[in-house]
Amino acid sequence: MSRTIDYGNLMHRAMRSLIQNVLTDIQKTGQLPGAHHFFITFDTQHPDVEIADWLSDRYPGEMTIVIQHWFDNLEVTDEGFSITLNFGNAPEPLYIPYDAIKTFVDPSVEFGLRFETQPEDGDDDDGAEAPMDEMVEPEEDAPRKDAEVVSLDKFRK
Repeated sequence: MSRTIDYGNLMHRAMRSLIQNVLTDIQKTGQLPGAHHFFITFDTQHPDVEIADWLSDRYPGEMTIVIQHWFDNLEVTDEGFSITLNFGNAPEPLYIPYDAIKTFVDPSVEFGLRFETQPEDGDDDDGAEAPMDEMVEPEEDAPRKDAEVVSLDKFRK
């Protein structure tokens, strides 16, 4: 039986760790620096997501939250983060595990991560799905444009 390096899962964990590090810095200061703000899309049906029933009814598959001007009670752990956000002047607490995140975008610097899961070709003992990860970073001298997510598969031979 041959053993291989699971680069997909390694990249998956590294990108989730990046999100954790960014949110931990925001938790310490209590605010986002400069023009930074985040759009985070997550799977509302993930078993560990905690949101109000009316939000899961309104967003039965996925939901995008914006962390920008007002947020409260940001607490970051190794598994996910909790935050209180305002929905039509009604503060609602949310808990989002990193595994539920589908996209993380900071449009102020044209940075984005997208997480997609695809079933593995072979059977695994734990039935886990293999991640398909994508990342975008802006070019230094490129003119500013809307954020774009580019597939890493584009560069594979």
